[in-house]
Amino acid sequence: MKFRVERDVLAEAVAWAARSLPARPPVPVLAGLLLTAEEGRLSLSGFDYEVSARVSVEADTEEAGTVLVSGRLLADISRSLPNRPVEISTDGVRVTVVCGSSRFTLPTLPVDEYPALPQMPTATGTVSGEIFAAAVAQVAVAAGRDDTLPVLTGVRVEIEDDRITLAATDRYRFAVRELLWKPEQPGLSAVALVPAKTLLDTAKSLNSGDTVAIALASAGSGGGEGLIGFEGAGRRTTTRLLEGEFPKFRSLFPTEFNAVATIVTAPFVEAVKRVSLVAERNTPVRLSFEQGVLTLEAGSGDDAQATERLDADLEGDDISIAFNPAYLLEGLSAIDAPVAQLSFTTSTKPALLSGRPSVDAEADEAYKYLIMPVRLSG
Repeated sequence: MKFRVERDVLAEAVAWAARSLPARPPVPVLAGLLLTAEEGRLSLSGFDYEVSARVSVEADTEEAGTVLVSGRLLADISRSLPNRPVEISTDGVRVTVVCGSSRFTLPTLPVDEYPALPQMPTATGTVSGEIFAAAVAQVAVAAGRDDTLPVLTGVRVEIEDDRITLAATDRYRFAVRELLWKPEQPGLSAVALVPAKTLLDTAKSLNSGDTVAIALASAGSGGGEGLIGFEGAGRRTTTRLLEGEFPKFRSLFPTEFNAVATIVTAPFVEAVKRVSLVAERNTPVRLSFEQGVLTLEAGSGDDAQATERLDADLEGDDISIAFNPAYLLEGLSAIDAPVAQLSFTTSTKPALLSGRPSVDAEADEAYKYLIMPVRLSG
């Protein structure tokens, strides 16, 4: 095998393909990146039995072939090379990397022991890469991080004709985002539970492409195990789906409220950050809404205390409610809107956070963030 490729192209491709390689691979070959040189193309692939990544770039191929080398070592080397064309060739069980006056010789791993990458399922439809990345980021923030509850570490992807609904929860908040896409077949209906971290990394990495193709193979559909694939801009990722029953969430979102408050988001975020400085670990920030004003408080008794007042519009009854400040701040960041709308039923029931493009505009129904209050003692 022998090929030439631009240094920046190689470095970016290797970094992307190597990002999902396991830190402690169960077998040595899984630490490798599979390099396949064909006429005019170089493909780099990584796989850990859960997630596969494959990227294809242009290359000047002199001799076709396939080789397996340490992914992390190749990533470190390609990132540090001078900005010159890179020539990679094989000599027996060694790989030589030459760039300008730099020369590296690496051992290879046995290609015949490397597992076959899963086949990309048949494309189910396409969506804008930018919109998809933003939507996934909004929802993944609410996904659980406790591996003992694997169902809650996923994002539920519901496909219903031309609409995708993404949902995630860690039991303390629930994020839901709806977006439109172009299905390959009208009337399509499908559900998948995708690991949140993998989905977030994948959506971010495909953001540069115009469109992302989504392909879904459910268990028993002829595609073997449940699998979802994403492809765009010459990059392809597949991941195994999580199993388990995701909470039924639509009935959790209230439709009638006793009070609705609107606050300009930026000063609200800064005020919550300041007041929460005195909130000890796992203690809440208290929000008291009256017509025209919001009072934020944290700390009590002999501890440090903080109070701040903000302008706020309130329709309905006055209300005092308390939230985990981190969850509130993550929700305010996720709505990505100039104005925040908080809708309440009572101080002990979940509040609904959504965004508005302006004070006078209607709330954006595409994204909703339900946040559980913290019960105050006394």
